[in-house]
Amino acid sequence: MKITTRQIAAVAMGAALIAVCSWLSVPSIVPFTLQTFAVCLITALFGLRMGLLTVAVYLLMGAVGLPVFAGFKGGVASLLGPTGGYLVGFLFTALVVGLSVNRLGRRPLVLILSMALGIALCYAFGTVWFVLVYTRTRGPIGVGAALSLCVFPYLIPDALKIALASFLTGRLYPLLKKGGIA
Repeated sequence: MKITTRQIAAVAMGAALIAVCSWLSVPSIVPFTLQTFAVCLITALFGLRMGLLTVAVYLLMGAVGLPVFAGFKGGVASLLGPTGGYLVGFLFTALVVGLSVNRLGRRPLVLILSMALGIALCYAFGTVWFVLVYTRTRGPIGVGAALSLCVFPYLIPDALKIALASFLTGRLYPLLKKGGIA
């Protein structure tokens, strides 16, 4: 598996885009950010290998303490805290979107369905993680309460992010392909 200098630069820029999108946030128990938009867009543009690599680089940047997570946070504590499961869940989103575009192409329906499934897996992993960590650190919380706090408020915003990411993928992918990045 060879990776070109352009692809390395693209991965770095993709990780930076995810970081910038995390900083555009509205504070909440699970902050409202544009991270899911960036993860979906980057993976749809880059495909499985580079998409997963980009998300992994982003998570590693945060793990070593760079302030790339929502609220300009970083460090392993962010990944192990109540919302860390949603961050790790971005890998599931990238996996689903990347596999889909690699195998089924970048038609709008493929993009929308794969992004929705990827975000649903991120929600599932993140919510289970949230319940476990919240229960251990603050007291018992039910799955229904966790979903009300951590998932339901994000459904419409994430649907809009999916629509925008799939639209932009259609516009940007030909340019990346022409430039030898995708």
